[in-house]
Amino acid sequence: MDELELADWREQVTRLYLSDLDLAGFRAARDVLFAGHPQSPIPLADRPRFTGLRYFPPNPGAVLDVPVRPATGAISIDTGGPDGVVHYRRSGIAETPWGPLTLWWIEAYGGGLFLPFRDGTATRETYGGGRYLTDTVKGTYGRGLIVLPGGRLRLDFNYAYNASCAYDDRWACPLAPEENRITAPIRAGERTYH
Repeated sequence: MDELELADWREQVTRLYLSDLDLAGFRAARDVLFAGHPQSPIPLADRPRFTGLRYFPPNPGAVLDVPVRPATGAISIDTGGPDGVVHYRRSGIAETPWGPLTLWWIEAYGGGLFLPFRDGTATRETYGGGRYLTDTVKGTYGRGLIVLPGGRLRLDFNYAYNASCAYDDRWACPLAPEENRITAPIRAGERTYH
C-alpha cells in the first residue's frame, strides 16, 4: 500500500537525519535509500542506472550559528498538486552572511518548520527552484537546521537538499518564496540531479 510505503519512507528519512553518521556516511546512506525505496523520488526508470546524488564537496564555511529575529505575516503557496494551497506563517528571520532567510511554520495539522531557499547556484549548479535546509513534516530534523538557545540557529548548508520535484515532474513542491531568494552562491549540499 502506498500509504504504508510513504510512512516507512518518512520514518527512514527521520532515522537517517537523527543518526550519528558523519556527512560522508549520511550521504552514502541517503544514496542507498534513494536507490531502493519504493517511495524514492528517483523515477523508477532511472533507478537501475542510479549511482548516487551529486553533492558539492564538504564546505566548513557553510556551517553557521546565526541570530534569528522575530517576524510576522503569512504566505500561501499553491503546490500545483494534490496538496493544493499550503499556508505558512513566518517564524523568524535568520541573519546569514549571504542575506536574510525566513524560517516558516507550516500551518497544517501538526505543523512543522520549513526553510526553503534559492541561491546564486540555482539553475547552473543546483535545482532552479531552490533547495531546502529543513522540512520537519518530512522528517529532516537535526542536520541542516538546529535550534539553539538564545534565539539562534545553526544552519549547515552541507545538508541542503533538493525537493522531490527536482528529480521527477510527477511531484509538486513548494519552492522558495521571493524573500528566500539570495543572489550569493552557496556551494554546499546537494547539486542538480541531471
